[in-house]
Amino acid sequence: MINPQTFQLPEQLSTGAAEVDDLYMIVFWFSVVFTAIILFCIVYFAWEYRRRPGVKAAPVGHMLTLELAWTIIPLVLIVIPFHYGFKVYVHNAVAADGATEIRVRAAKWKWEFEYPNGMRENGILRIPVNKPVKFVISSEDVLHSFYVPGSRLKKDAVPGMYSTISFTPIKLGDMQVFCAEYCGTSHSGMLATIRVVSNDEYEKFMKEGAGPEAGELPAAWGARLYKQNSCNTCHSIDGSKMSGPTWKGIWHREELMSNGLKLTIDENYVKESIAMPQAKIVSGYSTVVMPPFVFNDKQIDAIIAYMKTL
Repeated sequence: MINPQTFQLPEQLSTGAAEVDDLYMIVFWFSVVFTAIILFCIVYFAWEYRRRPGVKAAPVGHMLTLELAWTIIPLVLIVIPFHYGFKVYVHNAVAADGATEIRVRAAKWKWEFEYPNGMRENGILRIPVNKPVKFVISSEDVLHSFYVPGSRLKKDAVPGMYSTISFTPIKLGDMQVFCAEYCGTSHSGMLATIRVVSNDEYEKFMKEGAGPEAGELPAAWGARLYKQNSCNTCHSIDGSKMSGPTWKGIWHREELMSNGLKLTIDENYVKESIAMPQAKIVSGYSTVVMPPFVFNDKQIDAIIAYMKTL
């Protein structure tokens, strides 16, 4: 049964979320009931067998029935949710037939998504509603963790290996993605959005690719790409010092490179720095490892238009 948001858990946005929530509620109420029973017993026995003048406590004897009871009963109660939990785990770990396969690459500090046709996006992913999706996850540097609360699923992105999760989205709208493993100074900004769209909209996107929203000017689109791709975790727009050079006043600014050359920031430099960040590094930032980004020319033009406004 699919439920809306509860007092403890967010809205269920995938088919497997209800199973996870059911398991959670079993464990939760099991804990509540037995916590109440144990607290009652503690209070009762503390009062009933409190120290009294002239009464000497006798050693506790051996009681086989009681010892068997408190061993067997909890074992049975634990085996039931374990069996159900394993069933839920397998259901969410094995992708359904015909699932759309999405490559997820984690890097400090961004999520990159690659579609079956080879097209890539950073910070945003579009998937069709009511269609199973399989995520093949990896990391390019340190340990990250791909966490989608709306699907109740989380999987570590481990350097040197692949991991997978799968789910079927059931509602149009956005699903938030977090990194659930501390991965460095900008860990909290490593966010992404999964946009669940209609099948027609997904097919159109597969043919045409990403573009500005209706009526969105290039500079506004560039500002959105700046945040969407987590550029704001390393590059400020107000002149404040961060791990990368500030974008404030960057256009046509002359910068000293780590190799001793002086370059003027222009279209060619920006395009090269996006695709090959380590080619020409501004002096003082040679220890910063920026991952390469894959943008089409329209997206790069939008970012440049935004830079010019700063």
